[in-house]
Amino acid sequence: MPAVTVPDWTVLPRVISVPEHEGRAVVSVTTAPQGYEGEGFPVRRAFAGVDLRHLDPFIHMDQMGEVEYAPGEPKGTPWHPHRGFETVTYMLDGVFDHADSHGGGGSITDGDTQWMTAGAGLLHIEAPPEWLVAQGGLFHGLQLWVNLPRSQKLATPRYQDLRSSEVGLATSADAGTLIRVIAGDVDGVKGPGSTHTPMAMVHLTVSPGAEVTLPWRADFNALVYVMSGDGYVSGARRPLRSGQLAVLGFGETITVGADAQQDSRHPAMEVVVLGGLPIREPVAWAGPFVMNTREEVTTAYEDFNKGRFGQIPAQQVPHGDVGGSTPGA
Repeated sequence: MPAVTVPDWTVLPRVISVPEHEGRAVVSVTTAPQGYEGEGFPVRRAFAGVDLRHLDPFIHMDQMGEVEYAPGEPKGTPWHPHRGFETVTYMLDGVFDHADSHGGGGSITDGDTQWMTAGAGLLHIEAPPEWLVAQGGLFHGLQLWVNLPRSQKLATPRYQDLRSSEVGLATSADAGTLIRVIAGDVDGVKGPGSTHTPMAMVHLTVSPGAEVTLPWRADFNALVYVMSGDGYVSGARRPLRSGQLAVLGFGETITVGADAQQDSRHPAMEVVVLGGLPIREPVAWAGPFVMNTREEVTTAYEDFNKGRFGQIPAQQVPHGDVGGSTPGA
């Protein structure tokens, strides 16, 4: 997993949690079901079965892969619309190119993040480059949907292309965990992502037998998702396995630990920790549109059908037809 790292974790700032702070207990643990997205790439629906009230301000998250493609197999998405929220695509292995109807685009790989604010609406496509389709290879990433508050639902679309070199790096007190801060702040270590709603997104690599306790804003919610490996969460050491999500309750710290024995394919436990300030507004969600009312969703479909989301750039037409989007696209 070539997400950003350093050869010697001991040179990084140490994240220290004050012992007397209240740790967050586990509210629920769910196992993400498997499915397919876009043109047929495998995903795990990380938030499936979890009440949106526990997720707020987050809406949806897919773990894309981990899959080893043979030559000719890599897949992406066709052109599709979005309105009313943000997509955060974090690549761990492989390469994804993206383009939109506003002229934006780029390529992300190995620890890079594409943060797209759909806002008022755009057409979007994500696909592996042609050379990767030809040769095949490992593909693994995450896509998170972050809701926008009512005041920002129709904001001007924009991109943030966050390079792996910009990610905030730290380690635990014993240097047994690498902490990557993509957005937000963890004990003074800041991530590069600029957010409309206060939030934090953190990728942990927890060494076998190691444990880390993160200070966490008490007014944020807290979600812990395991991309690979086995371990536990909270001071009560609730078991947490690959493909499982833990929703945590109130508190000021989050504890995650890795089992002493990990499988040979994943030498450490890889975990994403999410938290944000709940928006607490009504959510009307249908396919690629996340609004506050059903009427606003209907308007979004009408605007899309009338071509108000922009036009596909001419050079991009051969890559796919415009179509509706299912979650995660």
